[in-house]
Amino acid sequence: MIRIVVVDDHALFRSGLISLLNDMGEFQVVGEAANGREALDVVRQTKPDIVLMDVNMPVMGGVETVRALKGIESCRIIMLTISKSDDDLMSAISAGADGYILKNASPEDLKKAINQVYRGLGVLSPEVTRQVMTAVASGKTPQQDVGLSAREIEVLSCLARGLTTAQISSELFISENTVKTHVRHILEKLEASNRVEATRKAVQMGLISAAEY
Repeated sequence: MIRIVVVDDHALFRSGLISLLNDMGEFQVVGEAANGREALDVVRQTKPDIVLMDVNMPVMGGVETVRALKGIESCRIIMLTISKSDDDLMSAISAGADGYILKNASPEDLKKAINQVYRGLGVLSPEVTRQVMTAVASGKTPQQDVGLSAREIEVLSCLARGLTTAQISSELFISENTVKTHVRHILEKLEASNRVEATRKAVQMGLISAAEY
């Protein structure tokens, strides 16, 4: 069972989401909170695998809460929001969010996103993926030379799209062992501990541009 904490200031939405998740059978909601400040205490007490959290909340907002949680806990965080704002998107990613999903996602898409993030992948709703990459491109973030090869950049782009090792192997026509080797080198060169962190750093460094999607 994947243990989840739900953080949202709208009680009706929060209640409905908790019921939906519990009914799916593979998730267990172990806590809930109405704002970021409450979330910090709940997460410390329950030690969830995943935190589903709104961006805009009173008392303590989602982005600030992500920064705080990333400093003290090992849980993965998915922003679940109605906001398509570039500022909210980029702030959440920069703060360390592992996923950004819109509230109009279907139950099946939400389920898939939770499982992907639990496995260490980054997830973005299709509606905001282009916005993130366009925001990076328009910001003219300079690419930093970290010694990534052309093939490693290709693999990194696939990671950013949430592809699995098998899917990357198929798309790039290389073996899964070769993919794993490239991923290991990418993590080393970006000084990242996992695929999500590597993708996040790549976005921040301008290594992944809108032209690659």
